[in-house]
Amino acid sequence: MTATLSARDLRMTYGDGPAAAHALAGVDLDLGAESLAVMGPSGSGKTTLLHCLAGIVRPTSGSVTWQGQDLARLSDARRTVLRRSDFGFVFQSGQLLPELPAVENAALPLMLAGVDRRTATERAARWLDHLGLAGLEQRRPGELSGGQGQRVAIARALVTSPGVVFADEPTGALDAATGQEVMSLLVRSTSAAGAALVVVTHDEGVAAWCGRVVTMGDGLLVDDRQTPAAAPRGSLL
Repeated sequence: MTATLSARDLRMTYGDGPAAAHALAGVDLDLGAESLAVMGPSGSGKTTLLHCLAGIVRPTSGSVTWQGQDLARLSDARRTVLRRSDFGFVFQSGQLLPELPAVENAALPLMLAGVDRRTATERAARWLDHLGLAGLEQRRPGELSGGQGQRVAIARALVTSPGVVFADEPTGALDAATGQEVMSLLVRSTSAAGAALVVVTHDEGVAAWCGRVVTMGDGLLVDDRQTPAAAPRGSLL
């Protein structure tokens, strides 16, 4: 398996002296073309790990390498551009803009990157169609169900053809049945797009959709195992 994203001796410390909190205490991780779930109790460091891997925050020490670039050495502006072009994000609440229709929410990363509105919305509409939202393109987030909103968020994450999609508790605001439906779509669509997937979750049922599960405790990886992922690895497109 070829690693696309690598972390070496990743450490994140908040505060100084005896009161210092070690959110990450020396994490090594290689991510290939796979779906990976990161589990662990609250405070174990899983969300901090996601933020470091995605270049949202700089670690206190260690490195995160993506396509030969150490994210910690990039300027804030360069990391912002990289997150927009190379990474996609799905959050617990979707974080859709309430004033924009679904198709413009999904197209937003392309438009921010300078793609003209027509091209961006056409591409976003194709993703919405693939994700079962044909006919709902002009609905605003307040007119969509929770599951539909997360499908728009998945479309937004994939519209730029990213190398990695990061999902932080993507089913946390959904009921169990809708959460399973969203995870199936998330795993299948990232696979079809050729993207790796990193999911932070506390839910074993969510983690079971991924082909690999790592467990964190006290800022360290304490377990790393392959799983018989429930979602078929087939093309949606």
